[in-house]
Amino acid sequence: MTARHVTIDPITRLEGHGKIDIFLDEAGDVAETFLQIPELRGFERFCVGRQAEDMPNLTSRICGVCPEAHHMAATKALDALFHVEPPPTARKLREMFYCIFYATDHTTHFYALGGPDFVMGPDAPKEERNILGVIKKVGMEIAGKVIKMRADGHSLIKMIGGRAVHPNWGVPGGVSRGITEEQRREIERLGRDAVEFAKFSLQLFNQIVLGNEDYVKLVTSEAYTHRTYNMGTVDAENRVNFYDGMIRVVGPDGAEHAKYRARDYREYIAEHVEPWSYLKFPFLKKIGWKGFVDGVDSGLYKATPLSRLNAADGMATPLAQAECERMYEVLGGKPVNHTLATHWARLVELLYAAERWVELATDPQITGKEYRVLPTEKPDEGVGCVEAPRGTLTHHYWTDDRGILTRVNLIVGTTNNYAPIQLSVKTAARSLIHKGASVSEALLNKIEMAFRAYDPCFGCATHCLPGTMPMTVTIRSADGEVIQQLSRGQRPAK
Repeated sequence: MTARHVTIDPITRLEGHGKIDIFLDEAGDVAETFLQIPELRGFERFCVGRQAEDMPNLTSRICGVCPEAHHMAATKALDALFHVEPPPTARKLREMFYCIFYATDHTTHFYALGGPDFVMGPDAPKEERNILGVIKKVGMEIAGKVIKMRADGHSLIKMIGGRAVHPNWGVPGGVSRGITEEQRREIERLGRDAVEFAKFSLQLFNQIVLGNEDYVKLVTSEAYTHRTYNMGTVDAENRVNFYDGMIRVVGPDGAEHAKYRARDYREYIAEHVEPWSYLKFPFLKKIGWKGFVDGVDSGLYKATPLSRLNAADGMATPLAQAECERMYEVLGGKPVNHTLATHWARLVELLYAAERWVELATDPQITGKEYRVLPTEKPDEGVGCVEAPRGTLTHHYWTDDRGILTRVNLIVGTTNNYAPIQLSVKTAARSLIHKGASVSEALLNKIEMAFRAYDPCFGCATHCLPGTMPMTVTIRSADGEVIQQLSRGQRPAK
């Protein structure tokens, strides 16, 4: 840190890598802030020339945190590409599998990534603000519940999907194998345990966060409030659905802006590029790119757990619906634009995922023997979309008539949120850093909390190559003194 430049590098408790550069003006106030993602994965290019059938397994390698999301989006894209409709058993198996993944993933973020800021406190020493600090504070009994939930989820993902981390189960027209009655009973039993775990997690949130007046003020403060559009997938009754439905976008006031099928996403979403990052910035095409600002005239939208609840008319399961209604009642009505309230919405989704998991596990068709329809038509173009925990995930493939990929476009969950994250970080920095303020480690952590609520995965979201790879080499003497520093920046925008 210098008098005019504050750097948080690396940022912590996220998937991938990144840094925050904060530039101050002469008065000591924040002039500009950049959340820079200095890595390039480029999966869109890696996939070209491969067989389309490779995509569910290939794209699941994009990320070890949410491979199930890419696996499912890719599988649905193949359904469209080969013009084949999966049978009811396959659709229900896929959705059940996906709900199990969702419950497992949301557990990870709340307890290991986002939770330490509230359980330990945003001002706690950094060596304590982690999962080990959380375990020490809440006790081994609660830690055991978290570990069991994670273990149960991955065990079932392996049982159904073939692998605990990178599933190899989805195929065009369905899935490669079904489940037995014995497996169904195990899935149902663990699902009922998951419902109880989700209820317990909401009680814990109520006690630790809502029971702390300072935390409530933090959550509802202007430092973490943005009035953007919200995006999420909804069913036929406009209720939240992770696996399938129409994509709905509502404005900062809650009014519907758009509702469209996944295959039509290019009519509504465009992508902006800046020269200082490898991520693209999606925005609402019919409003246009207006920069990193919020409001009804801005094209920025969020796609987060809170966004999905804002974009929907409710939840499709009774316990989750009751918790959703309670959240909006406590926070002053719908929509809620407080970024940190995303943690609460994430737990509401955890409960919904567990309830829906049990509903599907007890559906008579779930053990059906017809779980695939073989494709018979030539492939051409297909779009597959699911709600990844981090946002609406879109896979779009083009092939030749042999099924070889000629073009691939991915809009990853985190990519949707990159512009709002940039806005969130800047707003938090401007609210917390000003003339005369001491820039402490605890203050910088509160700035990190602005992006952490989004649960970003920057590893799988980097697709754009705007310039040369940034690099800084620092040469130090044996006693640590800087002798020379060499930098290679990115090419400026043309």
